[in-house]
Amino acid sequence: MDSPAGKTTSETPAFLRALAGETLKVPPVWLMRQAGRYLPEYREVRAKAGSFLALCYNPELAAEVTLQPIRRFGFDAAILFSDILVVPQALGQKLWFAEGEGPRLEPVADAARLSEIDSEANAGKLDSIIETILRVRASLDRGTAFIGFCGAPWTVATYMVAGRGTPDQGPAKTLFHADPALFEAIIDRIVAASITYLNAQIAAGVDAVQIFDSWAGALGPEDFRRWCIAPTRRIVEGVRAVHPQARIIGFPRGAGRLIPDYVKGTGVDAVGLESDIDREFAREVIQPLVPVQGNLDPLTLRAGGPELEEQVEAVMGAFGSGPFVFNLGHGILPDTPIAHVERLLKAVRG
Repeated sequence: MDSPAGKTTSETPAFLRALAGETLKVPPVWLMRQAGRYLPEYREVRAKAGSFLALCYNPELAAEVTLQPIRRFGFDAAILFSDILVVPQALGQKLWFAEGEGPRLEPVADAARLSEIDSEANAGKLDSIIETILRVRASLDRGTAFIGFCGAPWTVATYMVAGRGTPDQGPAKTLFHADPALFEAIIDRIVAASITYLNAQIAAGVDAVQIFDSWAGALGPEDFRRWCIAPTRRIVEGVRAVHPQARIIGFPRGAGRLIPDYVKGTGVDAVGLESDIDREFAREVIQPLVPVQGNLDPLTLRAGGPELEEQVEAVMGAFGSGPFVFNLGHGILPDTPIAHVERLLKAVRG
C-alpha cells in the first residue's frame, strides 16, 4: 500500500508505521478522549483550571492532561487536549460551555450574522494551543506519536448554525437546503481556518492529525459528498500543500458504506471506524484502501468483564491481518473504570 506519509524504519513509532501501511504483529493502540474525566488526575487539573475552556487555553495544564494517559497506560499515541470548537471561536464566534449541557455558540443562521464572523481565523487566539503542542512535544518520548486534530467542516458548521449540538442536525440541514450559498460560505471559512490551524499544529510538532466528522452519518449520499467529502478534501490538499508528508486520519462517524467514497474522495491516509460498522465490509472493502482505526464499542469498555476480551479479540481478528490501529468507535465514556482500560491494553498487547 503506497502512502504519502513516506518511508518508515524500525525506529518509527508503531502508530506511524501503521498509518504508513505496515501490518504489525501487535497493533498500536490509543483511545479517543483518552485524556478526560475517567481519570482522577484529570479531574484534579480540571478543577484547578476552573472551566473546560480555561483548561483548553492553559498550555501548562493542557499539556499535563495530554500526557496523563501516556504516563498511566503507555498508549502508543498522545492526542492533543483541546476542542473542535476553538476554530469558530478563532473566527470570532462567541463560545462558552454550559456546565452539564455542553458547548454553546451564538448561532450563525443568516447572512447578517455571518458578516459579523471573521473571514480568517485569528491566529493569536490559537497561540496558546500551539504552545501546548510545543510543551507536549518536548516532554513526549519519541517512541510515542503525537496526534493533533480539528473538526470537519460539516460537523463544525452544525454547531455554528444551531449554536449547540442537536439530535438530528436539523438547523444545518434546513439552512443548506434553504440557502446553499450561505451554508457554503460558512463551510469556506471553516475550511480555510482548519487548514491554517492544522498546518500550525504540524509545524509545532504533531506527527499526525485527525479530522473529526462526528455527524457525518446524518447525511444522505449526495449531501455527504457535497458537505463532508468535498470540504475535507480541500483541507487535506491545503495541509499537504505546506506539509507534503502530512499523515491525516479521517473519522466520518456513521458514514458506514459511504466510507470508501470518503477515502477515495478526500485522500486521507487512514480512516476511523465507528462501533456499529459491518466489520466484514470494512475489512474487505475499506482496509485494502487505507489503514483502519477502531472500532471497539465504548459501552463494552465501560462494562468490562469477559465480553470485553471477546470483543477485543473480535476486533483484532477482523483487522489484525492488515494495517490497523486499535481504538474505540467513539470517545471513552466518563464513567469507564480505569481497570477496564488496563484490561483492554493487556488483551491487545498480550
